[in-house]
Parts: sequence; C-alpha cells; structure tokens
Amino acid sequence: MLQIDLWKRVLIWALVVAGLVLASPNLFYSRVEQHNDAVKAIEASGATPEREAQAAAWPSWMPSNLVNLGLDLRGGAHLLAEVKVADVYKARMDALWPDLRDVLRPERETVGTVRLQPSQPGELRVRISNPEGMTRALELVRGLAQPVVSLTGAGTSDIEVAGQGSDIVVTLSEAEQRATDERTMQQSLEIIRRRIDEVGTREPTIQRQGTDRILIQVPGVGSAAELKDIIGTTAQLTFQPVVSRTSDAETSAGVGNEVLPSLDEQGTYYVLETAPVVTGEELVDAQPSFDQNGRPAVSFRFNPSGARKFGDYTAANIGNPFAIVLDEEVISAPVIQSHIAGGSGIITGNFTVEEATNLAVLLRAGALPAGMDFLEERTIGPELGQDSIEAGKLATGVAFALVLAFMFFTYGLFGVFANVALILNIGLMFGMLSLIGATLTLPGIAGIVLTVGMAVDANVLIFERIREELKTARGPARAIELGYEKALSAIVDANLTTIITAVILYVMGSGPVRGFAITLGLGIVTSVFTAIWVTRLMIVIWFERRRPRTIEV
Repeated sequence: MLQIDLWKRVLIWALVVAGLVLASPNLFYSRVEQHNDAVKAIEASGATPEREAQAAAWPSWMPSNLVNLGLDLRGGAHLLAEVKVADVYKARMDALWPDLRDVLRPERETVGTVRLQPSQPGELRVRISNPEGMTRALELVRGLAQPVVSLTGAGTSDIEVAGQGSDIVVTLSEAEQRATDERTMQQSLEIIRRRIDEVGTREPTIQRQGTDRILIQVPGVGSAAELKDIIGTTAQLTFQPVVSRTSDAETSAGVGNEVLPSLDEQGTYYVLETAPVVTGEELVDAQPSFDQNGRPAVSFRFNPSGARKFGDYTAANIGNPFAIVLDEEVISAPVIQSHIAGGSGIITGNFTVEEATNLAVLLRAGALPAGMDFLEERTIGPELGQDSIEAGKLATGVAFALVLAFMFFTYGLFGVFANVALILNIGLMFGMLSLIGATLTLPGIAGIVLTVGMAVDANVLIFERIREELKTARGPARAIELGYEKALSAIVDANLTTIITAVILYVMGSGPVRGFAITLGLGIVTSVFTAIWVTRLMIVIWFERRRPRTIEV
C-alpha cells in the first residue's frame, strides 16, 4: 500500500521548513547585511545608537547567514602580486652578522679583527685581518649552520661557507632557498588573509599562483588602490640600536648601519645598526591604548624569546637611545632609563585613535616577510556586478518558467506537484548555501540554472514509470508505489555520476570552477530529496484525501 510513516512525514516537512528558514535572509539581503556588519562592529569596538539601530533591523532569533556574492556579482578589486622572495635572503644574511661576529671574536688571536664588507644581496661577506687563520674561521662559521627544515632538504645545511682570500663568504644553500621560498609564500598568504579578514571584507579569494605569485580578489572593496593600502602596508616593526643622530640624509652610515628618517621630526635622521635587537615577528599581542598624557598609543607584548632579548639589551644599555622603527621610519627613539623586564612596552607618537587602532591591527597580523610587486590590478564596479545579477535572474527565471510550463502541460496535476517541489528545491539550495557561507559567482548561477533543468529529471522518470504501471491495471495506489520503487535505481545512477563530476571539479578546480561545483552538487542533493520524498509525500497526502479510482498522469 501507498504509505509513509508519521515520523518520516514530520522529518520531511521539518527539513523543508528548516531549509526555507535558512534561505529567508537572502530575501532581505541589504537589511540582513547591515545587521551583520553592525553586530560585528559592536563586538569589535562597542555599541553606538546608529549601530544598535542597524542591528535591530533584523530579528536576533532569526538566522542571519547570507549567500555571499562573488567579485563578478558584487564588484570589488583584483590584484596579482609577485612576492620578492630574494628580500628574505638579504634579511637572513643581515641577521646572521651579529652571530658570526660573536663566534669569531673569542678567536681574535687566530683570525685577527673581523670587519663586515659590502656584500651582494643574499650573501654575507666578512674580512679577517689574519688570512692564516682562515681554516679556523671557516670551521667556526660552519658551526652556525642548522639543518634545513623541509622534506626535500633533509640532511643538508642551511648555509654554505667559503673562503675567498681574506674574506669569508656566507650564502644560503640551494635547499634552504627552496625551503625559504615555500615558507615565505605560505607566510605571505596567511598574513594577507588575516589583514583582509581584520577589516571585515567578505569571502576573499587568496590563492597562490606559480612559485612566487599571489592572486587576491576581494568583493566589496571600492578600488584596487584601497586593497593595496590594506595589503601593501608591511608593518615591519623593529627595535634597533642608535649609532648617532643627524640632520643630513646623505650622512655615510658605514658598513652594517643604515640611515632612516624620523616620522615626527622633519629633517631629522638616525644612523642605526642594521641588525635589530628584536623584531615584530616576536610580538604576541598589540592593542590600541593611551599613554600617560592621554594620547593614543599602541601597547605591545613580546613572546618569551623576544622578552629575554629586549630585557637583556635594555639592562646593558641604560642611558643609550633605542629606536622603534616601523616600515623604515623611526617613530620613536627614547633613551633607556632602566631595565625593562617582562617583555611589554608602549609605542607613542602623533597618532590619532584610528591610526593607533590600524597600527595595532597590522602588528597583530604580522609583518609581510617580503615586499610585493603588483603585476596586475583591476577594479570591478558594482554596476557591472548588478548587470551580471540581472542577467542571471533573467536566465534563471526563463529556465524556471519553461520547466514549470512543460511539467504542467505534460503531467497535469502530478506536474503541479513536481513544480511545487522544484520551487522548494531552489529554496533548499539557497538555505544550504547560506548555511555553509558559500560564495555565489556567475558560474554558480550557471550551476543553479543547470540544476533547475535537471531537477525534474527524477520526477520525469517516476511519472513515466507510473504511466507504464497504470497500463497493467494494477490500480492507482500500486502503480504509484511501483513507479517510485522501479525508478529509484535509474535516479541514483544518473545523479551519482553528476555528483562525482561535481566532486572532481571542486577538488581539481579553483575559484569560479569551485563555485560552479558547489552549486551543482548541492542542487543535485536537494533535487533528489524533493523528487523522491517531497513529491511522493504530496502525492500520498492527495491520494489519502481523494481516494481516486483512476488517475491521469
């Protein structure tokens, strides 16, 4: 007999209602979007009357997840950046100089004096005054080598040391360069993602392309220049010893030193040691705050390693100035008054509250390990995205109307049941997209249009099978039951192959291809559910009430 248990009926309608409720925020997109933005702003920096009004525009007990609109629908910015990985080689060599100097200093009687020489980028060249001690010097410097931390470089050292006359030349090994490149790219990807997430943009696309390039697409950003401002600020914080102070930008710094301008004092320059005592990489927290005079500032805290180095240096250099450098500008150069233990401090300057907040965000996100060249930049206006949305709506609407008309004129009342299930199918699809926070792009809209056409395939198989069973005069109830049972294998086979295709597209593809795969895969799941269970339940309910002796499919 044609029967469905009560618990199954309750479960089917509960799933349908849950899917429609999850999809409902998309009918009030701008209102819910403002509500979500206001809630995030209140959590981040406190409530204001305006934010509270925007947050109240959507009931807090209702779902507020939306289907995010991709770059091609919402408008936004597109950048292709090339990471200058060679910068990291130079930084590594600069940081190695103090260790090399300290390891050779106790052997002065053997190697003589040690002087840093002008070096090519990516190498460290040091001259010893006693060439006869070169063998001992090379032995000591090679002791600084560390094993390469990578699968491909296992068993090799990170540096190569060679003697050239009176010079010791240190370079990164080839295995270490490959490992460094990989770490640099991964770190750049993570930092860019954290910076973009901090400013509240939605569903950015941040992907590695090739060996040293990063693709960045951010919907909702006004221009590529705005996106570059978010990403391009390196926020490289260092604490460096001060050699001297001058008003001449052309002052000769000397080997191992550099001349940097003061941020607050125009015309003032500082000669600093290139090798920093502590870097921003050793920060564990940075928060906007106020100094003792009530001016905006940024408080910071180091990890144990940074705290130890910071404390040791301040204890040994009381009375000497100490420069705080941000992006190659000296923002402060206070004199060390006492031993600073605990690894905490405060950065003061002529900051506004907004500048202090942004600086804290950048410091928390971390410094980019290397500079970037922007090879390609595009701004996609929201009007282009709106045109895409309207075109997508038109295509979906036309496909939807034609399918509804075909099903009604071909299968009559049973076609109406299929049409209701198709409408519910679209709602369930958007509910699932909202639940997982998926991003909808133009290919995604194509996946929805394709799903509309494919959604009735299962119903067509079922209805045609019911027609065949009616010809054997088994009675309408038995014909409907057999129609569903015998069409099930064909429905599963047809949709399983499509699901496999969607999975392959998702795994092997990227960006828009993945968006198409997600909408296609979810559409198949919801269409099979509505065809096998929802239409069957509607037919059962209708049959129980009417008890027809004959049916026309």
